[in-house]
Amino acid sequence: MGRVFIAGSINMDVVATADRHPKVGETVAGRQVLYFPGGKGANQAVAASRLGAETALIGRLGKDSFGAELRTFLGNQGIDLGSIRETAEAHTGTAIITVAEADNTIVVIPGSNALVSADDVADAPLAKGDVAVSQFEIPLPTIAAFFRRARAAGTTTLLNPAPAQTMSSELLALVDILVLNETELGFLAGTELSEDDEPERIINVARQLQAREDQTICVTLGKRGVLALAGREELSVPGRVVKAVDTTGAGDCFVGALAAQLAGGAALRAALTFANAAASISVQRMGAGPSMPTAAEVAAVL
Repeated sequence: MGRVFIAGSINMDVVATADRHPKVGETVAGRQVLYFPGGKGANQAVAASRLGAETALIGRLGKDSFGAELRTFLGNQGIDLGSIRETAEAHTGTAIITVAEADNTIVVIPGSNALVSADDVADAPLAKGDVAVSQFEIPLPTIAAFFRRARAAGTTTLLNPAPAQTMSSELLALVDILVLNETELGFLAGTELSEDDEPERIINVARQLQAREDQTICVTLGKRGVLALAGREELSVPGRVVKAVDTTGAGDCFVGALAAQLAGGAALRAALTFANAAASISVQRMGAGPSMPTAAEVAAVL
């Protein structure tokens, strides 16, 4: 049984709910304000841990009240926090989220997440059979250093390039499994994609992006399911019809669940099916970190 090591962001999500999103320059009345543990790294770690994987999180927190609350929450999820550093140089990462009509808008203020460095990832005890995960809410040079160490140790590397930004060909080549949505895929491939594009077109764009013949690219399509290009093999997992109340963290749930399954030795198709089901559960609950399901809950819907 492998372990999951996640180098990534830790945020406090400040969530405002409303009947609809405001237009530019408009003010609308909200319903409530809620505080949820979040950050893509933390969300993915919570998902992996709740789904049974031995999980360690690498990142930074500020020396403030949000940092203290987040450390307590993450520790209660059974996550190894030995590689979490506190810094007085910046506040804890914060996300301002508006949820309306089951969709969300998000503004992220990185804070201490922007200070996660190559030194922070240098001591992770990576080994063959483990899965090393990261996303784009910490500096890209730190991710590259983490993945170089992982590949040298025979560890599988999994990157969620979100929020989307340009990355080097060197970093892309270090990735064994790339997990992204169609918008992020289009951005990285330099072409426009939408949720209405046919699967064949999405796979063709993924093929253009592949940095190595053995690289796997998984494209999450929300209610349409998942498409994957595993080397030269094409895989498809159908979507699940559910009533979504908050899509915040759904992609993170998918990534954490996929990492947990792969660390446990599951085949790719089975891991994708499991992760898709886990994400479908998370969107039926409010919040990011707290919405992550347990293995028993996923087993029940499968």
